[in-house]
Amino acid sequence: MGQDAPADEMIDLPLAGLHAELGGKMVPFAGYAMPVQYAAGVMKEHQHTRAAAGLFDVSHMGQVILRGADAETLALAFESLTPAAVLGLKEGRQRYGLLTNDAGGILDDLMFANRGDHLFVVVNAACKAADIAHMRANLPGIEVEEITDRCLLALQGPGAEAALARLAPEVAEMRFMDVGYVTLEGAECWISRSGYTGEDGFEISIPNEAAEPVARALLADDSVLPIGLGARDSLRLEAGLCLYGHDIDETTSPIEAALQWSIQKARRAGGDRAGGFPGAERILAELDSGPARLRVGLRPEGRAPMREGVTLHHAGAEVGRITSGAFGPSVAGPVAMGYLPAALATPGTAVEGALRGKMLPVSVASLPFLPANFKR
Repeated sequence: MGQDAPADEMIDLPLAGLHAELGGKMVPFAGYAMPVQYAAGVMKEHQHTRAAAGLFDVSHMGQVILRGADAETLALAFESLTPAAVLGLKEGRQRYGLLTNDAGGILDDLMFANRGDHLFVVVNAACKAADIAHMRANLPGIEVEEITDRCLLALQGPGAEAALARLAPEVAEMRFMDVGYVTLEGAECWISRSGYTGEDGFEISIPNEAAEPVARALLADDSVLPIGLGARDSLRLEAGLCLYGHDIDETTSPIEAALQWSIQKARRAGGDRAGGFPGAERILAELDSGPARLRVGLRPEGRAPMREGVTLHHAGAEVGRITSGAFGPSVAGPVAMGYLPAALATPGTAVEGALRGKMLPVSVASLPFLPANFKR
């Protein structure tokens, strides 16, 4: 996720005071001071999110509004930067997408929503300055507005709907990837039924001045605990979700990253808007013939996690590397993701990881490690 800033240069979140009150342990992340955990600790925060509801402050993410002369012009312009289908996304719906470069690598992964007269885009914190500059340079005639006066909170877990519906009953009608507007504590909030934990939940963009009242109202529910970056990482890893700068980057193609599902039929060979995005030649060729390597799930044997950077070996040769790894509390064992040659990417394949001078057994596993609990 890029270089962390020195402690004295870190940006404080608007809710920094609340995090301190809640006992948040702050660490540098993508240039921000972020809570890595609270009093409960990473393990309990992870398990609580899977069982009830967790509240995450993700205000470091970039929030961007794109406006064009009309909806079709705007959609087609954005399609010039991403393999995702933007035209045809219904109003009130959201989609996962990628910004690609001319070599077919991934500049960032993002969410974009059709809100009628504009697109609302959420990008990664460490990439947001570069993403916004990229959009402004490559979307002539499109207004690119960075939103800097709103917090972003994520409420995740099987209890998220009930907790949020106490404040706004209408959210119970939303399904996965719906977007809309609700009033919380007197403020207009932008809401999507989505998240990055594999659980049901919501992401809520809130005016800065209303963020603390909304957060306190949610935390007043006994089912809701504040959750830090530590549990966010283990939750998304169990869900098989990529972390930009680790599992995907400018050298990784969407097909290598097993993200081909994010490229809709209209943008593929034979589709009515095939290609036309950066790196299309490589990406469409890999869609057709398969990539040389693939992102895979990995299950190290035993209890010791294998973390990013551990090399993977087969038949005495180094064949790949782990890009994310941790202990998975919900699966009661270590989990990891990494890249292997396509010939070794089949679930059940045995490889080895070099950990502290020893070669230890690792098996290729299907992703996700836990089935998703989205409300379809």
